[in-house]
Amino acid sequence: MAITGIKTKFHPDAVLAETLSQWIGCARVIYNAKCDEDKYLRTYARKYLPVGTWPKPDQTYSQFKTELTPFLSECPSQILRNSATIWCQAYQSFFRGVGGRPSRKPKVKGNYVWLTSELFRIQWINDVCHLELGTKANPAGTLSIKWNKSRIPAQSPKSIWIRKTNAGWSLAFSYDDGVLHQEVSNSAHLTYLRTLDAPTLAELITPVDRGVAKPLHTHNAIYALDAASKRKFAWRDKLVKRYQRKAARQVKGSNQRKRTLQRIAKLREKDKEVRTNFWHQTTRALANNSKVIVLEDLNLKNMTKRAKPKVCEITGKWLKNGTRAKSGLNKALLGVGLYQFEQLLTYKMRMADKPLFKVAPHHTNQECAHCGHIHPSNRISQSDFKCQSCGHADNADHNAALVIRKRAINLILNSGTELAGTHKNVLKLRASVDKSVNSCKTVKAKALGATSGLSKKKAA
Repeated sequence: MAITGIKTKFHPDAVLAETLSQWIGCARVIYNAKCDEDKYLRTYARKYLPVGTWPKPDQTYSQFKTELTPFLSECPSQILRNSATIWCQAYQSFFRGVGGRPSRKPKVKGNYVWLTSELFRIQWINDVCHLELGTKANPAGTLSIKWNKSRIPAQSPKSIWIRKTNAGWSLAFSYDDGVLHQEVSNSAHLTYLRTLDAPTLAELITPVDRGVAKPLHTHNAIYALDAASKRKFAWRDKLVKRYQRKAARQVKGSNQRKRTLQRIAKLREKDKEVRTNFWHQTTRALANNSKVIVLEDLNLKNMTKRAKPKVCEITGKWLKNGTRAKSGLNKALLGVGLYQFEQLLTYKMRMADKPLFKVAPHHTNQECAHCGHIHPSNRISQSDFKCQSCGHADNADHNAALVIRKRAINLILNSGTELAGTHKNVLKLRASVDKSVNSCKTVKAKALGATSGLSKKKAA
């Protein structure tokens, strides 16, 4: 069974928006107060208590309801309890080594509230969801949300998350879809793929080359934003630069500067929403229309690092290191959202029981897909490729996709160990391949299906 998440926008009226904003503020006050309390107790224990004595994290919050914080008494106690629970869970994750110690959240990051089942009720009236928020003692209001009733679970979710950003309000929750997913590991998929020949693998594999000018380029398709969306992106970027120049001339802390910064944040949020929507649609199309997908194992964290400074050993002066060009490249790479694409595609391929492999990215844009000759001069420009050895000419991104597929086929038939995992955890598949040879027929049915089955699906 898989956990499915649903996120939607809503537009509350002025009264409900003010109430939700108050709830979010109270929840943030409790979370920050727990962080300050823990810091104080740890400092006291370090100075005055025996070595090894430290405060234990708990979920208490009543000590913060004083005469100085009368607004906390107006907020439902369940919201304060949930905020203390979030802090305690974050501390437990810190003990397990999953994340860092909980720290104070500013208004930008702590702009959410967690509502458990006591704080909301769902009613369906004419295929419109009416969400009643609050308790009997503290009713907040009712939201009308147009949800697809077929996608919503029969039982109401146990909790929901409400978030407020510059782009508006959003509501999210997750639930168990109740469908039994028998996931097949990449090693099992690889066992079946090794039984096929090179031409069959070439038909099954969809190579994906990622870039900036063209976000995705496969062996037979290009995935990019349309011309209208690109114009709007450029228009919003122009507005952002104009507002940034305006904010630089305004007085810090003034209301006019706050409004300008809010306009910049709204434009950024709009870019984020368009980009996320594009990647969701693209990954869904790839997951539905592909049998096997192969990506380059890009280390985007290293690719977007700042340029290192250079110093002359003789004079000690700073030398030019291409910082401006590297910063522009980093901005372009991060603006496309290539890592977000990889995250979305990974879980969608996993839910579809389809394999997703990676190959080494070295020199894919300089290697010829026909003869294998590698040279920097093969890449004439961003879009043109011409091999200096055999004279093969092609689109540079299309040639790179063919190189990725060629490498994947070679690794499947000859090695396979480099295809199983990511750069963080490369699985050892030699032993698993030998052990699962006897169960190859079962893997056929669970994984990609026989070649005859594939043809029937295509015909259907």
